[in-house]
Amino acid sequence: MDPIRNPYAPGAGQRPPELAGRDEQLAAFDVVLERVARGRAERSLVLTGLRGVGKTVLLNALRSAAVRRGWGTGKLEARPDLPLRRPLSSALHQAVRELGHPEEEQRDHVLGVLRAFAERDAGRDAKLRDRWSPGIDVPAARGRADSGDIEIDLVELLTEVGGLAQDLGKGVAVFLDEMQDLGPADVSALCAACHEISQSGLPVIVVGAGLPHLPAVLSASKSYSERLFAYQRIDRLSRDAADRALAAPAAEEEAEFTPEGLEAMYAATGGYPYFIQAYGKTVWDLAPRSPITADDVTVAAPEAERELAVGFFGSRYERATPAERDYLRAMADADSGEDPVGAVATADVAAVLGKKPQSLSPARDALLKKGLIYSGERGRIAFTVPHFGRYLRDHA
Repeated sequence: MDPIRNPYAPGAGQRPPELAGRDEQLAAFDVVLERVARGRAERSLVLTGLRGVGKTVLLNALRSAAVRRGWGTGKLEARPDLPLRRPLSSALHQAVRELGHPEEEQRDHVLGVLRAFAERDAGRDAKLRDRWSPGIDVPAARGRADSGDIEIDLVELLTEVGGLAQDLGKGVAVFLDEMQDLGPADVSALCAACHEISQSGLPVIVVGAGLPHLPAVLSASKSYSERLFAYQRIDRLSRDAADRALAAPAAEEEAEFTPEGLEAMYAATGGYPYFIQAYGKTVWDLAPRSPITADDVTVAAPEAERELAVGFFGSRYERATPAERDYLRAMADADSGEDPVGAVATADVAAVLGKKPQSLSPARDALLKKGLIYSGERGRIAFTVPHFGRYLRDHA
């Protein structure tokens, strides 16, 4: 079939042509926006799930919903090697700009506080302050959000931004991807700030997205985080939603799948959104004509698997050291298939390798930091990428 008309879009965070299976989350967020706009109490939101289930895509869709309502929005991606101050400052600067045109004196005050917050981690190093420009053309305010204690400063900053939004009859939403990569101090500060803002009733919310163990990270920082955020687990698509993700874009190009073709696609992809797009693109390119059949899926499957092996699985496997790769392969071998998320006991991994669990701690901890595995409960670990164990058994 014509590859130029191929409607499928496998890519990191790239919105698919049909955002299927997420209507519930979108509708719930509309309720949150409306409640906050009316001054009602509402919790910030945390999305969790494996890689490839569409968390970033959904995060972007929620941001678009906030923009359509006239909110100020900003987005950032957490990194373990980068403190929160400056990327959050850039995100909030964008949010303030999107709010419109408040009174100049009021706006300049908030921007001054924002600049003071951003520059505080430069300390007394004037050269470091000069090298980094936040794009704010007002002088830094003093005595507000610049104490050096990130928890105090973030509460003060969001209070200023929230007050500005409230005066304009709007709201501010901060969208934070890879939230589990925040440092401990930044996690604590963000929880404290969300807690304070929710108590004050200011129209500011945080929408975070991260791996399945993110709730445990937040809870370990602040015990009240279990009640502070509304948690939504983002999982693979149901059969109906997966069929719609494939059939709707095809119909736009005057093509279709046979029922057997859709069944074969679901069996191959497991309903994971990234895999649906990757398989959809390859099957479309290799199928001779419409309708696309189960035989077309069978023919295209090896090529789709090769693409995934290089771009999705292989790139992650290559980041691991030899010792870490041994640990990953042992995890795959230890998986009995009984756990729904593929979690295995660390003791079972050690048994596969014939070593004591304590001796494997460095490899396990490094893989946790690299985001290749996660621990949902004490003594058990799982891959952050769906079907990674199958890839390791077949290719590694």
